[in-house]
Amino acid sequence: MATRIRLQRHGKKGKPFFHIVAADSRAKRDGKFIEKLGTYNPNTNPATIDIDFDRTLSWVQTGAELSDTARAILHYKGVMYKNHLIKGIAKGALTEEQVETKFAEWMASKDAKVAGKTDGLSKAAIADKAARFKAEETANAAKAAEVAAKNTPEPEVIEEVADAAEAGTEVAEETVDATAEPVVEVVEAAAEPVAEVVEKVEEAAEPVAEVEAPVAEATEETSSEEEKTAE
Repeated sequence: MATRIRLQRHGKKGKPFFHIVAADSRAKRDGKFIEKLGTYNPNTNPATIDIDFDRTLSWVQTGAELSDTARAILHYKGVMYKNHLIKGIAKGALTEEQVETKFAEWMASKDAKVAGKTDGLSKAAIADKAARFKAEETANAAKAAEVAAKNTPEPEVIEEVADAAEAGTEVAEETVDATAEPVVEVVEAAAEPVAEVVEKVEEAAEPVAEVEAPVAEATEETSSEEEKTAE
């Protein structure tokens, strides 16, 4: 039975998550497996890889086949390099102490590169966020300026409004003057008949006054005679 180290897909649509497994080469990709060796999450940057180093190395040493992606992952984690150094011990080219020293140096270098990449990505993310924030501020300022420009009338419009207001004042004054003249004429015309009536009333009052005088005198004489008779 040939054993193969490969990836077994999990996760939801658009966000895959893989298990690194040792399985029978004849089994389906997502079918049964012999042993789970680790996980691989490509959704992070850098990708997150967590493996059981010793068990994976053991499977590699026993001749397990590797899929292309699994081989790249094991190179990245140093499994393949450690297997190469161990083969040097079998050939007498290296001692175990030398293998451990070389591998420790390689891991330190690898960790430094990963840390540098992580820092670079963090700085890039911060710079990108600042750039997007500045671009948003610029866009908002431009939009505010555009709205202010729309709400502010142009000088020509202001002059036209002022001219219209002035013209309206002149028209109002002319209208008042034109309306006042007929009113005065009507009042004057109405006053003339009233004056004539007053004159006629005064003329009619004169005969009445002439009649009232003799009546008053007669009344006084009658009163005098009544007083003498009473005595």
